[in-house]
Amino acid sequence: MADRPPNILICSCEDTMPLDGSAVRQGCRGAEVSTARQLCRAELEKFRAAAAGGAPLIVGCTQETPLFSEVAGSADVTYANIRETAGWSKDAHAAGPKMAALLAAAAEPAPEVPFVSLNSEGVILIYGRDEQAIEAGNLLKDHLDVTVMITPPAEVAPPRVTDFPVVKGSIRLAKGYLGAFELTVDGYALPVPSSRGALNFAAARDGAVSRCDLVLDISGGAPLFTASDLRDGYLRADPGDPTAVVKAVLKARDLVGSFDKPRYIAFTDDLCAHSRSQIVGCTRCLDLCPAGAIAPAGDHVVIDAYVCAGCGQCAAVCPTGAAAYALPPADVLLRKLRALLTAYRDAGGREPPTVLVHDDAHGAPLIDALARFGDGLPANVLPVAVNEVTQIGLEAIAAAFAYGVASVRLLLRAKPRHDVTGLRRTLALGEPILAGLGFGGTRVATVETDDPDTLADALRAIGSLEVAPCPASFLPVGAKRDVMRLALRELQRAAPMPVDVIALPAGAPFGAVEINVEGCTLCLACVSACPTGALSDNPERPQLRFAEDACVQCGLCKATCPEKVITLRPQLDFRAATASARVLKEEEPFHCIRCNKPFGVKSTIERVAAKLEGKHWMFQNSAQRLDVIKMCEDCRVMAITEQEFDPYAAPPRPKARTTEDYLREREEQERAGKPET
Repeated sequence: MADRPPNILICSCEDTMPLDGSAVRQGCRGAEVSTARQLCRAELEKFRAAAAGGAPLIVGCTQETPLFSEVAGSADVTYANIRETAGWSKDAHAAGPKMAALLAAAAEPAPEVPFVSLNSEGVILIYGRDEQAIEAGNLLKDHLDVTVMITPPAEVAPPRVTDFPVVKGSIRLAKGYLGAFELTVDGYALPVPSSRGALNFAAARDGAVSRCDLVLDISGGAPLFTASDLRDGYLRADPGDPTAVVKAVLKARDLVGSFDKPRYIAFTDDLCAHSRSQIVGCTRCLDLCPAGAIAPAGDHVVIDAYVCAGCGQCAAVCPTGAAAYALPPADVLLRKLRALLTAYRDAGGREPPTVLVHDDAHGAPLIDALARFGDGLPANVLPVAVNEVTQIGLEAIAAAFAYGVASVRLLLRAKPRHDVTGLRRTLALGEPILAGLGFGGTRVATVETDDPDTLADALRAIGSLEVAPCPASFLPVGAKRDVMRLALRELQRAAPMPVDVIALPAGAPFGAVEINVEGCTLCLACVSACPTGALSDNPERPQLRFAEDACVQCGLCKATCPEKVITLRPQLDFRAATASARVLKEEEPFHCIRCNKPFGVKSTIERVAAKLEGKHWMFQNSAQRLDVIKMCEDCRVMAITEQEFDPYAAPPRPKARTTEDYLREREEQERAGKPET
């Protein structure tokens, strides 16, 4: 709740739903609750007076938001839907705690959403295959700067007057977004002015580049982009559906000017565990992004905010928190869940609560239809609206059960707009954690339907499930990874059967690093590769240490290890948060034979010295040179200086023989009476 208790106005909507003001007061502690029968008409003055009171105001109605906002002016007013989500239901008589929960959650403040700007000057390319593209151009020519591209064989009649360019070509590559598309075209050709019965084209060329603000694709071919309906400025319609084509044309006409788009992902590149030293580790976000908005950029990735469609899967699976969802941030969503479940419990909610996560575009209409034409949502089902259901990560699931939810359902389309693999990975990760802590049964699942009756059947089939015996009340604060670890610790404390360690499936963002001690040489390459500091050395002695709480199982240490002695063990060890770093391997240091300073690893120095002795030209017949290997960095420099030893010097080259040398040898042979050679 806000620092200052809010005023709450709830309306029975002309007595079409019962109101339980007492339950709302109990759930929204400190709030002043007033009721009305027709707040938007006969009792509008009651709203006006409450809005002018100075305190934050929560109104239990969303249908009349435009009217209330006009009357309220600059007053601080928040709106919550308690009619379709609670009051219009066959369980309405028991929905008082649920209304209290929805109002309490609405009171949780949300930060402002960051935006990026998209600018379109109305330059459009219409990509078609026949006269239909020409007709679309005629509809748009008075509103946009039109170019029509016809795919081969491009059999169209020449226009009597050339109002806009008509060219031929096939788009081979497309990239960009609203206001900044770049298309690579093969077979590009301009029409011949003397075309008579059908457009004839000049010689074609490949690799032509076209730039435009909008693309209207009615070619009937494969989409130019993955997840094409998520690409701003790219409009695609089936040429066999005239209604769809007209809708696309009308939508294109309005895409001129400046548009604000949310910056869905807050990205911190120095937390990214993508790669180190050109060795690739984590690729979770790259594997899942449906819009192609993520690309490698050295040791980290980059997210194009102009292309990003906001599905949130990258943030949900990011092990380090480098990618975090911003609509809203993870800690804000968790605080909303905390307010929702705490108020439900305080208001006397007896049935174990189920949280139904849905989006506004698909889920809200289904809930409305169920309320208007069906039995409505059950009294223990608490709907939570998010921007995209796929943004839900492990931290939200863990926190919900820690706060006292009995089950979680995630409402998806029967045919999702994009791949939901990231969400399924999150559920696959949450299942063993919940089961390991004693939450039996199917606790988290998706409901994939476009039918409100199917949704109702799925919710009423959940049944009664056990909740956490002692629900948590922690306040989530911090970045995504910190919030996740906090939520998991609190879940373990509140669980029916708390355990210390839970085995997890491969790819989990938690786990241990194990090494083959016999094969490890303590080269510490893994330490330099670790992006989170989970692996560290000891500056005082040869030692490799591991802090499990910091490990994200990115695999960089395993990929970097030259001896290939590292393996990963995915698991969730709740003791890791308070445990000190443990030693994976330790050896005795070698002491400098000159100053006795410890340096290096004893076994390594001795092994190197044994391999070099008598087997390398630099160390043959020179014990002093071999001793240099056994000295610390300071003594080594002094010894080399004293010996006047050039480490880059090669063995002495043989002296060049001259004519005088040959003549002298000949004279000596003659004097000795030896035959001439």
